[in-house]
Amino acid sequence: MEPISAEPVVAFRTRRRGWSPAQLIVLSFAAAVAAGTVILRLPIAHAPGADIGWLEALFTATSAVCVTGLIVVDTGGDFSPVGQAIIAILIQMGGLGILTVGTLLALVTGRRLGFRERMNVQTQLSSLQVGGVVGLVRRIVVVVLGVELAGALLLYPRMAAADGWGPGAWQAVFHSVSAFNNAGFSLYADSLTRYVGDPLVNVVILALIVLGGLGFVVVVNLIARHWQAQRAPLSLHTKIALSATALLIGAATVLLLALEWTNPRTLGGLPGPVRVMATLFQAITPRTAGFNTVDYAEMQQATLLVTILLMFIGGNPGSTAGGIKTVTFFVLVGSAWSLSRGRGELQLFNRRVPVQTAVRAGVITLSSFMVVSAGLIVLSLTDGELGLLRLAFETFSAFGTVGLSMGITADLSPAGKLVIVVLMFIGRLGPLTLGLALVEAPPERRLEYPAEDVVVG
Repeated sequence: MEPISAEPVVAFRTRRRGWSPAQLIVLSFAAAVAAGTVILRLPIAHAPGADIGWLEALFTATSAVCVTGLIVVDTGGDFSPVGQAIIAILIQMGGLGILTVGTLLALVTGRRLGFRERMNVQTQLSSLQVGGVVGLVRRIVVVVLGVELAGALLLYPRMAAADGWGPGAWQAVFHSVSAFNNAGFSLYADSLTRYVGDPLVNVVILALIVLGGLGFVVVVNLIARHWQAQRAPLSLHTKIALSATALLIGAATVLLLALEWTNPRTLGGLPGPVRVMATLFQAITPRTAGFNTVDYAEMQQATLLVTILLMFIGGNPGSTAGGIKTVTFFVLVGSAWSLSRGRGELQLFNRRVPVQTAVRAGVITLSSFMVVSAGLIVLSLTDGELGLLRLAFETFSAFGTVGLSMGITADLSPAGKLVIVVLMFIGRLGPLTLGLALVEAPPERRLEYPAEDVVVG
């Protein structure tokens, strides 16, 4: 038997040229934020008498492009109709993805996409295959516009009755776009608390949030499964995403009902059926929509901690939602359970999940927690007087691109607001994508050392 050599094994790689997909994604979002900041700073974007500075414009543009919904100025009161339209466009671009929008424009103008361009879009959409990505983009755009139009038409009667037929139409369109993209921006100063007892508005908004948070790949897979002549099978990713979504919504609803049912400042003062509807709304919106129909500042501490966990988990991969993503959480917990039972790799729906996927899930979760922890530490130094729990809630909301707040966003110091801007940007892209974007292309040669096991845990 030959001894194991301690010499490194040389592996060859082809040098990549140009920007990597991760770098292009980061640059495209940064460019959109910069352009949005400049436009929102223009007087034409401001309501009469409103004074919106560069920091407020940067914060709003980042929140819109990163589909978060945290605000430092009143969207409906401080921005003109032009400014509100710009915010809606930024939300749509951020939800679809800048590269997806660019791909759509290329298709409209008749330009063919090269393999690298298709690979870039595939990375942004979290698609599992490069092949067919152009067709996927077409289907995604049709689905998005169709769902948002349907949502606006359903919301219109209620909002027209409250605001008039003209303003009501704009309210319906804006809230439909914001809800589907899980942005959480509202033209009402109190978000949607005025509609806490309205079944139509609640059902429509929740349906838009869930559809937007499912993920484009999942929605297209469901359409191919149920509405096409040749029915495609549901992928393992789709099955996990749907199962995780259902479990999280159900568990969160039960927990919030138990914690807030008798709280007179939130659910306790509402009629029984409205309590259930409001609880379901608050169970879904932390993943990661940002709308609210009750005041989070009045909730129990235990409820806020549950909400923080939901914001950290977020929605499904490849969706408009943020967080570490449901599939990441599901695979991580499932793999830990499987390994603790001595079963090795995770097996779900008669399929085996590779151990590399579980490792990637662990890296995403750990790096995300480190980013949030770093942000919270800095906020504690700059705005510690606001209270640790409220700062933690704000931090997780920013990173998860949720947009929920305990009412302290506008009270943050300039340094604190910049911390939230950075967290929103990292949260939308994901710490792993941002990290890959900062790494230069690998050299032609790299060293692979012999493997040796270590003891963990």
